[in-house]
Amino acid sequence: MTDPTGTGTAKGTGTGVVGILANPMSGRDVRRLAARASRTTQESKREQIARAVIGAVAGGAKRVLVTPEPFRIATGAVENLRLDAEIEVLDIQVEVDAGDTERGALAMREAGCGALLVLGGDGTNRCVARAWPDAPVVPLSTGTNNVFPVMVEATMAGAAAGLVASGRVKLEEAARPAKAVHVRIDDEPDDLALVDAAFLVGDRVGNYLPVDPARIRRLVLARSEPAAVGVSAIGGMTCPAGADDEFGADVECVAHEDGGRVVLVPISPGLYRNVHVAAARRLDFGEDVAVKGPGILAFDGDRERTLAPGQVAHLCVRRDGPRVIDVGVTLRLASERGAFEDRGPWRDAFDGAWTKSSCC
Repeated sequence: MTDPTGTGTAKGTGTGVVGILANPMSGRDVRRLAARASRTTQESKREQIARAVIGAVAGGAKRVLVTPEPFRIATGAVENLRLDAEIEVLDIQVEVDAGDTERGALAMREAGCGALLVLGGDGTNRCVARAWPDAPVVPLSTGTNNVFPVMVEATMAGAAAGLVASGRVKLEEAARPAKAVHVRIDDEPDDLALVDAAFLVGDRVGNYLPVDPARIRRLVLARSEPAAVGVSAIGGMTCPAGADDEFGADVECVAHEDGGRVVLVPISPGLYRNVHVAAARRLDFGEDVAVKGPGILAFDGDRERTLAPGQVAHLCVRRDGPRVIDVGVTLRLASERGAFEDRGPWRDAFDGAWTKSSCC
């Protein structure tokens, strides 16, 4: 794993290179059975990617990078497109795990990518941030936990990525760093979360079922959204902290027999549960919250790290995460500058484009 405290820069900003990272497993886990989360098909992702690539080229992208995976989601989406851009499949080691996303992000950074389109949920975007902490991203929602990614038409998301990667809209105009929860664990590598870090008792690493609120003891949240689903909603109902707020949230929970105020929370899509909250407060940037094992640490919905008895983890929130490209802001700036009005060979290629390309 790349050190999540490291830094990276979008070396390709202004050169028209757009990367596509799609998690083939997002929207397909056991939470489809344990709750009422919708299932995202590989075909729907393939169609999203095709539309995003067309939008990216319309926005000015001259080179589009994708990564291989067994379901051929991205490679299948682009193989029949006839566009005035170079399509490249990066050669990365594929193991059908979270490391594929990290390796893909690293390869795209090294290839000079100026904007990344990420299809997945909170966990997928966290993998990108672990590899490339300040990556310029347009996060498209296709997962279960979808606080960090946005619901936006892929065509326009691609156009925004193309505009930024080509330099028609500057990255600093269109994006700002996201907040992140930084995790420092005694005698172990550091880690991070983009939305929420949860300390759980009586749970296990690798459990993909919805979190049992009775097992939650502490939450440190970069974003605690009242309109979210998942543990972010616990903070959202008790101490809201949105993407633009310059603070996070710290929530202490207890078992139901230990009292606390009872808060009804959508812990997973279509699944409400009572959560017993002992305390909730705003958390200033950089302020340390310590939790002591035994227990499990879950990041953005994924149980990943075990704390041994007496082992301590320190958590804090900072605004130094991926630079999230605002699709609406980007397209408004492009419109004001007439970015889609000037004519040239690359725009002429779209005349009659519907007869020369396929999105399937």
